[in-house]
Amino acid sequence: MFLLNLAGFVIALLITLALVPLVRRKAIAAGYYDAPGERKIHKYPIPRLGGIAIWLGFMLALGTISLFQKEPNLTTALPGVLAGGAIVFILGLLDDLFNLSPYLKLVIQFVAALTAFGLGVQINTLDLPGAQLLVLNALSLPVTVVWLVGLMNAMNFIDGIDGLAAGVTTLSALTLTVVAMFTNQPSSALLAALLAGSSLGFLVFNFHPAKIFMGDSGALFCGFVLACIAVTGVLKTKVVVMLLPMFVLSVPILDITYSVFRRLLRGKNPFLPDADHIHHQFLKAGVGQIKTVTYLYSLCVVGGLVAVWYVNYLHIYIASLVGMFLLAVVLIRLVRKAYPLNGQGGDDADSSNADSEPDRMTTGNRV
Repeated sequence: MFLLNLAGFVIALLITLALVPLVRRKAIAAGYYDAPGERKIHKYPIPRLGGIAIWLGFMLALGTISLFQKEPNLTTALPGVLAGGAIVFILGLLDDLFNLSPYLKLVIQFVAALTAFGLGVQINTLDLPGAQLLVLNALSLPVTVVWLVGLMNAMNFIDGIDGLAAGVTTLSALTLTVVAMFTNQPSSALLAALLAGSSLGFLVFNFHPAKIFMGDSGALFCGFVLACIAVTGVLKTKVVVMLLPMFVLSVPILDITYSVFRRLLRGKNPFLPDADHIHHQFLKAGVGQIKTVTYLYSLCVVGGLVAVWYVNYLHIYIASLVGMFLLAVVLIRLVRKAYPLNGQGGDDADSSNADSEPDRMTTGNRV
């Protein structure tokens, strides 16, 4: 199982690394940039649509593994993950291109969640700490849908600073890979490994100063797949309590909880974007972008350590973290040499575009 997951990770990583520059060039040529704005951190137009590379990297790697592995042992819920993931990816892509209404987006997100539920992505029981196993019965549908919709939006919420959403996805997917591997959930482990590889392949281009943004297509897809893996893998095993996915996905869950309650207490629409997320609070306090994502990465790692400690495979997780960190550092340095900045770099530098600004530019809606 380990070699299969490693192969899936490497294949997804390499495909995404190859696709991101291509997607970036196409986005620049077509004028699809995320424009600076009042609630935006970057001060130069940055090409978006990076979610295309993440989705294709994930799907092509899965197809490759399926071709060369006679019995990939994929979960029966795989159609739900892929169908729902395709819906949210297309939704996000359309939003990146045409700025859809937030209410329309929410409706389609519920459609994606209902599709996944109908195809086997279901939370049927909850193992609460210190309590008996809770069988949800009729509550399975609303609990699953709220979980899926909440997590995909949570990931979209934190995609407001260079490298945060991609890095959190990479770390969370790595954690889910290890947990699923050693709780006998091979298919969920493989899907998590594929997502870790594709998100890392994108992260090296998205780390501050970002060369490209993932857009809603990437953020919604990453959040949705992570939520599905938690349902089909982590929550399916009897040795894992309900709190474990909360630790693994601590950063997006904390941010969306903070954001929704803050907006409601202020009498604002919880679905409309603003510039008061947790990462914005760090920036307002004078913390640079790299330090901000480092702090939030650290929180993600702590949550992952707790989750993996619970299943008693901490040494393997730590070794995987160290290996991924070293690989990321090497790849980020290589990308910086390949895509030098016109302006100044550094922790407090603003993201800039190495290409000349086009005559036609479409505005984006980065949260």
